Amino acid sequence: MTRLGVREEDLRETFIRSSGPGGQKVNKTATCVFLVHLPTGLSVKCQQERSQALNRFLARRLLLDRIERLRTGLVSAEKMRIEKIRRQKRRRSRRAQEKTLAGKRLQSEKKALRARVGEDES
Repeated sequence: MTRLGVREEDLRETFIRSSGPGGQKVNKTATCVFLVHLPTGLSVKCQQERSQALNRFLARRLLLDRIERLRTGLVSAEKMRIEKIRRQKRRRSRRAQEKTLAGKRLQSEKKALRARVGEDES
């Protein structure tokens, strides 16, 4: 935290009841940690472990990783990677649509061949 210049006063920490399996125990204890870094507005929610103390540690670690990525510029690389995947999917869906239309055209040609001889084609 000191290396990144993050102070404890910059963090807003709240505890929430965890969700998922655990039954009555989960409904009674607030082991989920929600951290917000006030200067950047980044937030982290951690409920990986059953212990609140361990979740506090893990949440801080996750938040510091995000702050470090934001400062070093890895976020822009990550955004570029996500945008590339989005473009690929868009291309894929266009090809799939063309393939579907080609299949429909083929089917209509088959049906046209089944028509009775001597009927007017419209």
